[in-house]
Amino acid sequence: MASPARRFADNAPGDFYVDDTCIDCGTCRRVAPATFAEARDHSFVEAQPRSDAELARARMALVACPVGAIGTVAKHVLSGARAAFPEPIEDEVHYCGWASERSYGASSYLIVRKAGNVLVDSPRFARPLVDRLENLGGVRHMFLTHRDDVADHARFAERFGCQRIMHANDATGALSNIERMLSGEAPYPIDDDLVIIPTPGHSPGSACLLYRRRFLFSGDHLAWQPRRQRLYAFRDYCWHDWAVQTQSMRRLLDHRFEWVLPGHGHAIHLPARQMAAALQACVRWMEGVQ
Repeated sequence: MASPARRFADNAPGDFYVDDTCIDCGTCRRVAPATFAEARDHSFVEAQPRSDAELARARMALVACPVGAIGTVAKHVLSGARAAFPEPIEDEVHYCGWASERSYGASSYLIVRKAGNVLVDSPRFARPLVDRLENLGGVRHMFLTHRDDVADHARFAERFGCQRIMHANDATGALSNIERMLSGEAPYPIDDDLVIIPTPGHSPGSACLLYRRRFLFSGDHLAWQPRRQRLYAFRDYCWHDWAVQTQSMRRLLDHRFEWVLPGHGHAIHLPARQMAAALQACVRWMEGVQ
């Protein structure tokens, strides 16, 4: 739990605060941007919640924080914040919250489908979330975009009996018991509305999941940069090969989508043509970066 004695000095005075156990994963900033902001190497409370809506979001950020770095001076009832996850994004797609320190606070997502629900990457194995997943129909498939964001995948697989899917190039070591491993770089349909697109570069087996030609779950391959209003890739966190990642990004131009839902970084929703133009600009930028 967060400690008032360890709160950062740049927190706005008042109830909510962030302490020095923060790992700067950005979860709180994505969940409650009106309250939390980024300093050089950590998040902090830029403004105390000013409305019931902002208060609800701040409580959700507290619940979602992977390291418990958010605290409050007053005691809060958090049952509503816990029940808010998975949070609907659009149509059948939800944000799971409950980020895990083991994946450095990466975002995970749930697709609720009649043909069987899909969990994209692994959240924290927290009882309130597990119970909500059960109420929403459980988990049939668990797609792991790459080896960094697998967190509590084994516990979810054991609890729901779901089939875990990832590219074989990342399914090594402790991940070698994954039920379904893919190979090669050709798109791989799981179902009529689900296609896996191998995108090596960030890691050898990085891959994206395209749902209904609208939602691209991009792992650490692609995200949105709000300050510059552009799509981008994490050059400083490319663990495998930047040139290979650039080639993978170029192949994404063959696919239509309106949403980018990353593991790290910000999500974005744009009309398909505008998204394609933003992706082309990203490729040009990557080609110019050594």
